[in-house]
Amino acid sequence: MAEQQELAFWLRLTLIPGVGGEARRSLLKAFGLPQAIFEAGPSALSAIIDPGLAERLLSHECAADIEAALDWAAQPGNHLLTLADADYPQSLLSSEDPPVLLYAKGNTTALNRPMLAVVGSRNATAQGVRDAEAFSKALGDAGLTIVSGLALGIDAAAHRGALATAAGTVAVIGTGADRLYPARNEALARAIAEKGVVLSEFPLGTPPLASNFPRRNRIIAGLGLGCLVVEAAQRSGSLITARLAAETGREVFAIPGSIHSPLSRGCHQLIRQGAKLVESAHDILEELRWESSCFTRLDPDQVVVPQNSSEEQVLAFLGDAPCSLDTLSARSGLTPADLLAMLLPMELAGRVAQLSGGLYQRLHS
Repeated sequence: MAEQQELAFWLRLTLIPGVGGEARRSLLKAFGLPQAIFEAGPSALSAIIDPGLAERLLSHECAADIEAALDWAAQPGNHLLTLADADYPQSLLSSEDPPVLLYAKGNTTALNRPMLAVVGSRNATAQGVRDAEAFSKALGDAGLTIVSGLALGIDAAAHRGALATAAGTVAVIGTGADRLYPARNEALARAIAEKGVVLSEFPLGTPPLASNFPRRNRIIAGLGLGCLVVEAAQRSGSLITARLAAETGREVFAIPGSIHSPLSRGCHQLIRQGAKLVESAHDILEELRWESSCFTRLDPDQVVVPQNSSEEQVLAFLGDAPCSLDTLSARSGLTPADLLAMLLPMELAGRVAQLSGGLYQRLHS
């Protein structure tokens, strides 16, 4: 009962509109716990925050919203995490704007495992989706929990790749924890809650407002040891996440792509600004100086194709951008001689084209 009363004060502190994170943290620093804040008089609060905010804080009780949140947290698998909780992600404490309270669905112990953020375009290419899934699986196999934003495209692929590993995945959403967005990822969100965590700082019932997603991105950036951008246009939320990661001392990684693809331009911009160009999961693990019993010099793209690989598999590894024979060999695990034996009949059949410089290009009918 005492725990519920304490949570009610934490909820009241976060549910009163107009009182931002900076004001909440200033009050907590001055008074210790939320209960002490609400037991203080207006003059004591006004010495810390704007008098208008102090008056609003003491005049709003939000009783119905507090009761709804406590009822939600009483359901199996649901949790309310405050700054004082042991399961609160400690990595967020080093970020500039750590949420005072988080709504979590799933296994909250995952929030204090080593993580890496993987983000990218909602309108991803087929190759980008394959890259995000393959990198996330390789990084998960090495022991890194993957954190992303549950969006369509790269985010969803990153979650799927990580779900195939023991490290699991964390999805940070821009809505209330009781409202999943987009609806197409509802089944994916349920799978994540079973093996990892779905996380939100927004009150229950919060709809998918555009202004909430940049705020969501700062949590993604703050949770990870670094941030990998797979595909991104020059103006995208993924670049916001990467910038926030860099500002808080995290490593930023980017996968290069075709100079003709708009979704490569954001990654190329990050690389020009100092992000590490990566061609394999090993590049990331090496930069992080990551050691794991699961990590023993990973193959270049963390994907191995059996020697009896079909033409369809080779086409999948070839992707949509021109590719050298050496790169294709690294991606597939096949020798250049084996690949040449497969590519020649595919070229004659009009499925691939050999370009100048020894590059191969997949042809689409």
